[in-house]
Amino acid sequence: MNPHMMALMATAVATGTLIVSMSSHWLLAWAALELNTMAILPLLTQTHSPRTAESATKYFLIQTTASTTLLFSSTMNAWFTGQWSISQLTTDPTSTMMTLALLMKLGVAPLHAWLPEVMQGTSTAMSMIIATWQKIAPFLLLYTISHNTYTMVLLPLALLSTTLGGWGGLNQTQIRKMMAFSSIAHLGWAIATLTFNQALPLLALITYFIMTINFFSIVLMTSTKTIKDSASTWSSSPHAMLLMLMSLLSLGGLPPLSGFMPKILIMKELIELNLTLTATAMATTSLLSLAFYVRLAYSTSLTLAPTPSTMKMEWRLAPGNHTIHTAITTTMTTMLLPLTPIIIPY
Repeated sequence: MNPHMMALMATAVATGTLIVSMSSHWLLAWAALELNTMAILPLLTQTHSPRTAESATKYFLIQTTASTTLLFSSTMNAWFTGQWSISQLTTDPTSTMMTLALLMKLGVAPLHAWLPEVMQGTSTAMSMIIATWQKIAPFLLLYTISHNTYTMVLLPLALLSTTLGGWGGLNQTQIRKMMAFSSIAHLGWAIATLTFNQALPLLALITYFIMTINFFSIVLMTSTKTIKDSASTWSSSPHAMLLMLMSLLSLGGLPPLSGFMPKILIMKELIELNLTLTATAMATTSLLSLAFYVRLAYSTSLTLAPTPSTMKMEWRLAPGNHTIHTAITTTMTTMLLPLTPIIIPY
């Protein structure tokens, strides 16, 4: 793609998200979501192949369906209430329809089947964008209407997402599909307390973004696409082997890494609200996600020891390979847990 056109499309994607974050009118928010969707489609098809075309088509159809549902529900709400304000929802059907439309855009179960296929069909860098940046706009809208959202709608879907996100990733060998199911599971945790506590969902989402960007930056640096590729990571980049191991364990939510912080706080909040059974079920289903994280970590660091090789090896880092963002996200992925009392005082 022409660099100027790529810059234009990337700017449009960022502009759409920023407009959504500042809008208080449903029509403006819907137009910004459409701008975001239309701008990212050319980026998804940078590498011309049938798989990228299929991925972009699926993404377009799903996002269009969700946007149409969102426009219909906001129009119906304006018909009954006489206003288009995002924060003012008064009818039950519109609130539920808007919530489901935004959850479809986020890829939350049971509206999640498109996410693994889209992320697998596009490039690794675009998979990272879909798993992180493209979640911001719909999550902000969902966050804005959370005071009118029913707990009995979000809580079962959160539990279903953590279950299907872990279960679906168990039999995956492709890194991008595995991270898609990881996204589904983490978003389940993020929306679990959306109607109870406004701080915890944002904390869970930001922590997930940091860990995912860190993992994808290591994957991009080592050109890893499958579990089989991860077994030879040490030969091209020994330090990336350790970084990937720590990133995977943090994604799994093991203490004392940063991924443990949002999960323990969300479970604490659920228990205080007498939802102990739900908290226990979510903690149990997170073991499914931990299983495929540990499997990938085992393949990365324990199958082949980093011993000297007699084969001709590539240079460990390509010339001009910038790793400052990897260093920053790795530090945050592993060391945010001690800062929990400062981030959220209790």
